[in-house]
Amino acid sequence: MDLIDADMMESEATAAAPQQQRQDHVGKELLTMARSLIDRGKPSQALQAVVMALRTTGGDEAVFQSLYRAREVYLTRTRENTTVDRLASLFAECAIAEAQPSKAESLPCNLNGPSVASDAHGNSILAEAGKMQIVLDAFSDGSSFICLQCGGLVSNHRKDEHYAYWCANM
Repeated sequence: MDLIDADMMESEATAAAPQQQRQDHVGKELLTMARSLIDRGKPSQALQAVVMALRTTGGDEAVFQSLYRAREVYLTRTRENTTVDRLASLFAECAIAEAQPSKAESLPCNLNGPSVASDAHGNSILAEAGKMQIVLDAFSDGSSFICLQCGGLVSNHRKDEHYAYWCANM
């Protein structure tokens, strides 16, 4: 009986090896197809291909583990981005405050006092319209800068034109 059991286990292992190799090959082909779909701008179809590859090689458990891991990575990055955004907003407020510090302000960036209410103390149309967050966002994402001469928010693409034609203090 032990000899028969050993033979059966050996034949099952021999039969399982080619099956596993086929599954691995199909999984690799599906991942290659997923990369191609990403390159063609079809992320939903690429995700379906990845899920099929995971299911082929590791079953539903592999799919659940990967989705759980992706969720954890997403939540971690979201928390990190929120922290980075807060820090960028704080730096933007400091830069705005340094552009034209008020006479009553003793430090260039007053961290304990109220947030900077406007760039260049209300000279900005956006600040006067109550849209200071637009100024902070544009500065923090790197698409614009705060002119140290006039305190205005200027697109990086229009820097030269700003200094040549628009800056009131030049």
